[in-house]
Amino acid sequence: METLIGKAPGKREVRKEERRLAILDVAKRSFLDNGYSGTSMSAISAELGGSKGTLWNYFPSKEELFAAVLDHATVAYRQQLSSVLQPSGDPYATLTAFCRSFIGKITMEDGIRLHRLIAAEAGRFPELGEIFFRRAPQPTQQMLADFFAGQMAAGHMREDDPLAAARVLASLCLGGLHQRVLWGIGEATPAEVEKEARYVADIFARAFDIVHNGAA
Repeated sequence: METLIGKAPGKREVRKEERRLAILDVAKRSFLDNGYSGTSMSAISAELGGSKGTLWNYFPSKEELFAAVLDHATVAYRQQLSSVLQPSGDPYATLTAFCRSFIGKITMEDGIRLHRLIAAEAGRFPELGEIFFRRAPQPTQQMLADFFAGQMAAGHMREDDPLAAARVLASLCLGGLHQRVLWGIGEATPAEVEKEARYVADIFARAFDIVHNGAA
């Protein structure tokens, strides 16, 4: 009997993926160091040491390259959120765990640098803001909304628009500590992240009547 075993990628496919990851690594550094407008496909190609045509074969435009950098940077975090936002257990503890994870993520150095990049250049490059929103805030908000919809259906939090509730929580997480770090007047130590996460979770839980079954 034949067994269905996935075919291992060949050397050509492995080299192609390694090249793609190398491009994304160089592009990420360039975007964060030089900004969107200060990054060029030619400069990235020169740093990689290949032809410009090779780069364009992977990514036909700077917009697509920026989108790919964001996708690569956020895919692991979305997987992490999937494990955090479990429908079973104490909803308050889950809420606190999300806040801890999310605030920790957005106050990391790369998260702050990316936020500054978007804020500085989205006015001149509207496509930049849309690319960022579609690949970072929107998926996170939708995952939260799906979790809240389940909690509302189970009677663990008051009925409301789940997506609107998700946006409220995201806004709370983006205030406080994140703003202070963004402005360069605060530091996201583990203790500060924990304090902020519990504060935000408590405010949101009281606003939406979230059931608290135990210690968070």
